[in-house]
Amino acid sequence: MFNVAYAMGTGGATGGAGSGGGLTAFVPLILMFAIFYFLLIRPQQKKAKDHQNMINSVKKGDRVITSGGIHGRITAVDDTTITLEVADKVRIKVSRGNIGTISPGSASVEKE
Repeated sequence: MFNVAYAMGTGGATGGAGSGGGLTAFVPLILMFAIFYFLLIRPQQKKAKDHQNMINSVKKGDRVITSGGIHGRITAVDDTTITLEVADKVRIKVSRGNIGTISPGSASVEKE
């Protein structure tokens, strides 16, 4: 019983010397957060910003690929939807957010 009391008493005597240890315990956490920010969070935000700019820049005549894999040519652009022509006289409406990429070589060549 007295051994436990002595063990508890010695911890209080060294507590004053280790007061700087609390700040050094947070340094690894701060470093881990910085690593996660620069390797995960920041690139994801940049990719989302680039995708939003791409969605805002689409125009009539562009060839696009939706996130579902549908290829088509834009025939109408609305605030929230885009009308795609996927075949002759076959048009579908898709949400603007579902545009995955603009196809290469889509120099806004219109059919006559």
